[in-house]
Amino acid sequence: MNILTLAWITFPFFLGFVIYLVPKLDKQLSLFGTLVSVAYALKLFTEPALNLKLLDSFGVVLTVDSLTAYFILTNAIVTIAVLFYCWQTSKSTFFYAQTLLLHASINAAFVCSDFLSLYIALEVSGIAAFLLIAYPRTDRSIWVGLRYLFTSNVAMLFYLIGTALVYKADHSFSFTGLQNAPPEAVALLFLGLLVKAGVFISGLWLPMTHSEAETPVSALLSGVVVKASLLALVRCALILDDIDAIVRIFGVATTLLGVFYAVFEKDTKRMLAFHTVSQLGFILAAPEAAGFYTLSHGLVKSSLFLLAGNLPSRNFKELQTKTISTPVWIALVIASLSISGSPLWAGFGAKVFTLKNLLPWQVIAMNVCAVGTATSFAKFIFLPHGKTEEKVRPGLIAAIVLLLGGLLFANIAYIQAYTVENIVKAFVTIGGGWLAYWVIFRRATVKLPRMLEEFEHLVGMMGLTLILLFWMALA
Repeated sequence: MNILTLAWITFPFFLGFVIYLVPKLDKQLSLFGTLVSVAYALKLFTEPALNLKLLDSFGVVLTVDSLTAYFILTNAIVTIAVLFYCWQTSKSTFFYAQTLLLHASINAAFVCSDFLSLYIALEVSGIAAFLLIAYPRTDRSIWVGLRYLFTSNVAMLFYLIGTALVYKADHSFSFTGLQNAPPEAVALLFLGLLVKAGVFISGLWLPMTHSEAETPVSALLSGVVVKASLLALVRCALILDDIDAIVRIFGVATTLLGVFYAVFEKDTKRMLAFHTVSQLGFILAAPEAAGFYTLSHGLVKSSLFLLAGNLPSRNFKELQTKTISTPVWIALVIASLSISGSPLWAGFGAKVFTLKNLLPWQVIAMNVCAVGTATSFAKFIFLPHGKTEEKVRPGLIAAIVLLLGGLLFANIAYIQAYTVENIVKAFVTIGGGWLAYWVIFRRATVKLPRMLEEFEHLVGMMGLTLILLFWMALA
């Protein structure tokens, strides 16, 4: 299993460079590399946990277990869906190579159980993500990409200092070294991870980046890229009780922040981006349920971004006066119901599992956020639809069938959720969200300020988050 794991980690990197040698097979090689990840992830569900020590005395360790499997499977399925979506487009060999390299680097980040190797994997994934964001080579895309890269690099500088402090205190880079690390190390490390993941106010770079990127790149960013550093936060929370409390607090705060913006947002892609922020909070709020929720969110959010990119407008007010294709609308409804927690789809089991693993002080806030989620996605569900002259591209159909099929099949992960009590609660929550949409938010004209998202304020948000983290770690 050790050799198999090392081979799996390096194989997509190898294929990513081979693509340049045989550009005519760029799509096929990219697809093959991600299919290998699907097979490996499924195998992990049946295997015992494995800790692979690379540098034992330094605590450089790779960990693969069932939690890792959920994240790897999410990465693989979302990447395959994006490849299907782009199959018949004019994307260059460079795009497919970078997509596969991004896939590989995120896989590497998922298996890292130490701060040093995680730093390397996150930096590589950041560069690959930047190249995909800037792929159109327009002034706007290059600016958005550079904004993302700068924010990410500043955050990782803080992270690197925190890594050095952990090693100084524990003589190890392992996650378990946090128990002996000073408060400033915890604050610096977590600032880097929170910024990379797009969590709380330090992650407000996310809405512009995800909404302005090309449709398939947006699906990758929201579906898997932001989760590259999220798993490290979850693992630290599962290891240390003090860290668990910090992670849960940020989870609740992030969920509230994201859903607050999402219910008022009138732009489809920005609403989805803010909802990514909110859903990241759901993952952090209950670390025990993080794996299943990540799979559910990754599949549904990537499908929503792919569908939103094929609507006649990004403005919800304009969409309410247009007719969208019925097949596209049906897919939107299914995805919206899943993320709202409706039975039959993985989002239902993921929400039930998450809510059952909350601490008492989290319950009210997270249930309010669940209602807010239903309110946000009512905007898609109640759009007018019918026959249109626009044909649905085969690539979109293949991608959506894969993603929604995954949401249906993933129900087996927590089939115990299907009790009368949970089903009734889900319908009451969704009904409450739809009622709030029709009574309050459908005609609301509130436009929230974007000042905190501006480039010159992003580093300031990092500073405020760092102060908060230091205070929490010290307490």
